[in-house]
Amino acid sequence: MPFDQTRRILVTAFAGAPFLPASFISAHAADRPVTPEEMRQIADTLQREGFTRWGKVAFDDGRFEVDDAVGADGQKYELKLSNLDFSIIARKLDD
Repeated sequence: MPFDQTRRILVTAFAGAPFLPASFISAHAADRPVTPEEMRQIADTLQREGFTRWGKVAFDDGRFEVDDAVGADGQKYELKLSNLDFSIIARKLDD
């Protein structure tokens, strides 16, 4: 297939992307299961940071999210971890 024809097909295919519903784009672009290796690295980070137990771990919106993480202070937190180095990038006291 000639280059111009290939380019025309690609431009046409991607031209409709801005019109896709946001829910379709976000649901398919970010969410996926956490792998066993990622889970091991997340557990290492949480233990190193003093967390003793935690609930659900998910990969959502390009980062890892941990629910009900119990800190050394006995409080429960919702955590967000970097998808690059598994460091804690946000923590919120769980209400």
